[in-house]
Amino acid sequence: MRLDFNSNSPIHKLQIAEMAVNNLYVDSVDENKLVEDAIRGMLEKLDPHSSYSTEKETKEMTESLNGSFDGIGVQFNLVEDTLLVIQPVLKGPSEKVGIMAGDRIITVDDTLIAGVKMSKEEIMRRLRGPKGTRVKLGVVRRGIGERLIFQVVRDKIPVKTVDGYYMIRPQVGYIRIGSFGLTTYDEFMEAVKALKREGMQDLILDLQENGGGYLQAAVQVANEFLHKGDLIVYTQGRSVPKQESRAQGNGHLLQGKVMVLINEFSASAAEIVTGAIQDQDRGQVVGRRSFGKGLVQRPIEFKDGSMMRLTVAHYFTPSGRCIQKPYVKGDMKDYALELDQRYKHGELYSADSIHFADSLRYYTLRRHRAVYGGGGIMPDFFVPLDTAQFTPLHRQLVAKGIVLNANLKYVDKHRRSLRAQTPAFSDFKARFEVPQSLIDEVLREGEKQGIKPKDKAELQRTLPYLRLQLKALIARDLWDMSEYFSIMNEENRIVQKAVQLIR
Repeated sequence: MRLDFNSNSPIHKLQIAEMAVNNLYVDSVDENKLVEDAIRGMLEKLDPHSSYSTEKETKEMTESLNGSFDGIGVQFNLVEDTLLVIQPVLKGPSEKVGIMAGDRIITVDDTLIAGVKMSKEEIMRRLRGPKGTRVKLGVVRRGIGERLIFQVVRDKIPVKTVDGYYMIRPQVGYIRIGSFGLTTYDEFMEAVKALKREGMQDLILDLQENGGGYLQAAVQVANEFLHKGDLIVYTQGRSVPKQESRAQGNGHLLQGKVMVLINEFSASAAEIVTGAIQDQDRGQVVGRRSFGKGLVQRPIEFKDGSMMRLTVAHYFTPSGRCIQKPYVKGDMKDYALELDQRYKHGELYSADSIHFADSLRYYTLRRHRAVYGGGGIMPDFFVPLDTAQFTPLHRQLVAKGIVLNANLKYVDKHRRSLRAQTPAFSDFKARFEVPQSLIDEVLREGEKQGIKPKDKAELQRTLPYLRLQLKALIARDLWDMSEYFSIMNEENRIVQKAVQLIR
């Protein structure tokens, strides 16, 4: 093999290095992996959000944002190494053939998946498949002696990005968006129309833990609140000219009070919506300083299905703020630990711990209130993290899956009686109390795994929130996520602050 070292082109140099390693290295190498590692190596020296993903990683990443995947249409969880159906997707392929909540799927195309230590990923691989293909499921149902067999024809299964919505108070609606995908705007408008039919005049928009997604989806949602010509966001980069997104004036939420909820995990597209509403003085922001991701990635797709997401621009809020928090190129560790630093510096507990330079001060466009750039969005009303609510005991019980598994077993055993006693969610929310036997089961299982309260005081601090969480999980399994948040939000300090302010 002859290598030409005469060219000074960087691309040629890279080609020679790859060819040399592939042909001359002492051991055999995987050429595809060699090239992938080279791409990753280049991107690692840039900003924290430029990235490379394999075909499999790309497919998994885009499924949740593209709004659907092909499968059988069930929400499930693994309980004692068995797939337990939480809810079949409404009008989905499994519901159509008669699969019900509480069913246990034990075989897929005559292959046993229960009691064989099969991973969740492997089970999902067997259940998913191209639309129109058929899969045979063996199901065990409580009260039925023999195994039931269902032939399910796979179909497109919608992936919801609006986590839940309901009337949180008279005339006050609540909508929680979990991420911004292709279907977010349609889901959001469906929620808005439903709440308006129930008399909504004001809205609490919950973007806590929303890590972002598609820029266009954020622009569509923000457009609903803003008047014609109002600037929503603009982007600009070295090779990307300035591009503005402005409101069209056809929104359905131009009147009424608006509260936007954020915390330290709200990022990217969630910050675009929040920044637009805050800068245009259309609503107020409640919570804690957001994550601070103000970089725009352009997807570059390769023929093998892999993808490179390259940062090409910054985005700016209407007042001119760049939300991107500081970073050092190539230093991923410090960037990843930035939230930990906020915790150590006390920022999550006190707004006084947050200091912005005067050079980062901007002003809202109508009321000329001071706002700050250079690292996330600072809320108008700060709500500190409540450490007393989340004890070490509670965190360990949740992390080990003990709370979730105890809940699944309880609902599986009592589903019929629960629905009979409280047929309407309003009855459940007002009257149901988590039985002591369920609490005892959680604590007993915790002890088996070496998780114990350090003293009686910690146990007493843990119990109220544990009861609330279990009640919300039971509501989720009997109804859906809107009912879950309806219960959990009564003890969410950020939500309750917004309720207080909006009333």
